[in-house]
Amino acid sequence: MRVLLIGANGYLGRFVADRLLADPAVQLTALGRGDDADVRFDLASGSPGALTRFLDAVHPGVVINCAGAIRGGARDLTRHNTVAVATVCEALRRSGCGARLVQIGCGAEYGPSQPGSSTAEDAVPRPGGPYGVSKLAATELVLGSGLDAVVLRVFSPAGPGTPAGSPLGRLAEALRRAMQSGDSELKLGGLGVQRDFVDVRDVARAVHAASLSAAQGVINIGSGRAVRLRDAVAVLARVAGYGGTLHELDGPPGPGRPAIGHPRGDTEYAVPVAHPYPDGCGSWQQADVRTARDRLGWRPRINLEESLADIWMEAACRI
Repeated sequence: MRVLLIGANGYLGRFVADRLLADPAVQLTALGRGDDADVRFDLASGSPGALTRFLDAVHPGVVINCAGAIRGGARDLTRHNTVAVATVCEALRRSGCGARLVQIGCGAEYGPSQPGSSTAEDAVPRPGGPYGVSKLAATELVLGSGLDAVVLRVFSPAGPGTPAGSPLGRLAEALRRAMQSGDSELKLGGLGVQRDFVDVRDVARAVHAASLSAAQGVINIGSGRAVRLRDAVAVLARVAGYGGTLHELDGPPGPGRPAIGHPRGDTEYAVPVAHPYPDGCGSWQQADVRTARDRLGWRPRINLEESLADIWMEAACRI
């Protein structure tokens, strides 16, 4: 099976590439903006015609799009998350390769949900910020393209490679700094937010399964369980061997509550991570993952403690 992977050097893309390379039946080609891609191409500025010519030459059976941006202004997010997907869809429509498209979406497309509820694929999306809006627009482009396509709405990925600027990455960095400084107390804020964390390696398994399946439409990829950030911090502290005291600060960030991981004083750190939470999904998000089980034969395998232990190991290497 010839697979074209777009965004192989990104957080999710690296693990998807590893998963596909482990399959002897897959012949993988990586397309991206970096020098280490097999083919250099910028979806946000490249033309559909140029991509069509490449598709006709390579003739993949599956195209997986892991590319995109998670930060930036509305214009950049639209270019990299929406315009780029429009380019992929148009190129596939023009090409004679007939490839299946696996698009990586995100749970932020749904926006805020009712605490205690599980969000299924038929929920009406109401994204709470420009990132979710740009990803939802991409999903709508894929679903309306007429292509053989599936969109995997990935909730909150965790595990090795977690970006240092993400909430879990920042919590691990704050803990590292406290241990490096010998602080006996760590003050953190905004830990009441609950998210559905899914290990990035399980996400890669889901992408692989979607590539081989005939499933179409939208499929949620998550653990099916919401976890409070304060519980995630407690696990991080335990696996790190931090013997100090964790103090949770109440209320939104403001004067006296500096940016995440920045020192309040000689021995105190404040980490406001939830006001607002970066994904625009409010205080609660939990995926209904029954469709992934039924249509992909997929279930998450790696528990959150293992994901957090891997996040800590990478943070600890910076001590």
